[in-house]
Amino acid sequence: MSGVAASRVAAIIPAAGLGVRFGAEQPKAFFELAGLSLLTRSALALSAHAQVIIVAVPADHLATAAQELDSVDSEVHIVIGGATRQDSVAAAMSVVPQDIDFVLVHDAARPLVPSNVIVDVIKELTAGSQAVIPVLPVVDTIKRVDNNGDVVETVDRNSLRRVQTPQGFTKALLVEAFADPTHVATDEAGLVERLGVPVRTVLGSERAFKITTPDDVDFALSLLGEA
Repeated sequence: MSGVAASRVAAIIPAAGLGVRFGAEQPKAFFELAGLSLLTRSALALSAHAQVIIVAVPADHLATAAQELDSVDSEVHIVIGGATRQDSVAAAMSVVPQDIDFVLVHDAARPLVPSNVIVDVIKELTAGSQAVIPVLPVVDTIKRVDNNGDVVETVDRNSLRRVQTPQGFTKALLVEAFADPTHVATDEAGLVERLGVPVRTVLGSERAFKITTPDDVDFALSLLGEA
């Protein structure tokens, strides 16, 4: 395992979601992609840079998760996830070791995230940023529509970005962001934004796309040379 600095890093992987849009009979994180589950691939990618891996899974998948993570060369903790991503991350936060400096939160459904994206997030944290997220520019024309599906306006895409993971934070900031469970957001950066803390961006990667539908599996396999 190699890191970019002496700081201690923990990576949280919320993997308790059922993946309804994916259509699998098991939680999406346990879907096998070319011989390895999405969870295993994501954990292996993060373990090259994080000393601690914390995974949140459904209660009835604890043993399966332990088997999936047996090959991960980091300190591994497995917790029971919640009904939402935010609940799962909160559960994982409760077991982050005291000596951790930075916490990364990564979607299990982004198993092909390149190492350089993870490194760039950690580098920005090491340089002094409290919150860092990988992003990509929006290349399609964006329209705002009303409830009837009619176009209201064309949105200027120049300031818009697609957000990926891992999202990185100082441990202290993430603890503060999760202190009030009544604050709800679709990602951790959203919780941090409520605190008024700047969120730094780094360039993401098309390889860090999120596997959401069966078509995404075909694309992932093509990247792995298995298609």
